[in-house]
Amino acid sequence: MVTLVTGGTGFVGANIVKDLVQNGHQVVSFDINGPDQLLQDFLGEYSSSVAFVQGDIVDPVSVERLGQDHQIDKIVHAAVYTVNREVLEIERSRDVIAINLEGTANLLELARTQKVSRFIYVSSGAAYGSALPGDQTLNEETPAVPGNLYGITKFASEMITRRYGELHGLSTASVRLSTPYGPMERVTGHRAVMSVFYDWTGRAVRRETIIAEDMDQGRDYIYIADIADGIRAVLDAPALPHGLFNLTTGIWVTFHQILDAVVELSPGISVETPAPKTDAGADSYSRGPLSGHRLFDDLGWTPKYDLKTGVANYIQWRKESNFLD
Repeated sequence: MVTLVTGGTGFVGANIVKDLVQNGHQVVSFDINGPDQLLQDFLGEYSSSVAFVQGDIVDPVSVERLGQDHQIDKIVHAAVYTVNREVLEIERSRDVIAINLEGTANLLELARTQKVSRFIYVSSGAAYGSALPGDQTLNEETPAVPGNLYGITKFASEMITRRYGELHGLSTASVRLSTPYGPMERVTGHRAVMSVFYDWTGRAVRRETIIAEDMDQGRDYIYIADIADGIRAVLDAPALPHGLFNLTTGIWVTFHQILDAVVELSPGISVETPAPKTDAGADSYSRGPLSGHRLFDDLGWTPKYDLKTGVANYIQWRKESNFLD
């Protein structure tokens, strides 16, 4: 019996695949992209233990074939079109809906026909949208008010996942991620806007000047290995008291704190601070931190990485893998 991970060659999916196979799961990765050398190196000795299948989650025939070729017991649906800029939302509106909604429906139908024991939908804090002012904490009882297609399709997929489970007797859960950073973040056809961690650690390993802009910003960032560990905790739990969980450190991290960590770990690196921008723009809203109390209360899960440890591991991975982008 295998665990299927969609989006298994992407940023979040690759880390989930690695964590699962390290912890005894027989993993099939389903992604429109095959594994490249960076991913093979990232998985290391576990690479040969993963079955990589290329295909499109929007194609129901390709998804159905997975059930014919593999005995699937669990599914982690992480494939997504991540769009967090309005210009991309305008250009790729139909693709966002197709991948994020039709893809979810196809995977849930596979879960139904395979009678899987657990289906995990990897969602996002973007589902909350502007539900509360940016200085307030968001828990799973906070009504979702997504404001863009990405958040809307994430929230809709959560609802579809929940209802499919109720109708067809499936154990399902949606997991809303706070903002991840770490190894395997890179530009792909379905992920174009990179985090400040990606930018600054890249400049640090290349020994380039860090351009420290928008320093009043922040997020509840979480190291990607904690994301993978938390997903596995929900996937493998004997029972789930709830069907929706936030996966987060619950700690607000400012750009100033991130910069301090990168500079401390990169002695001699230069930093340039441009004049502050005066136009906030339409994308300036930043939600508050997610609350992680439910995941802790239900399953006893807590994150293992603080900011300094996460940044140190990320920089070390970049150097060891010679990932300088």
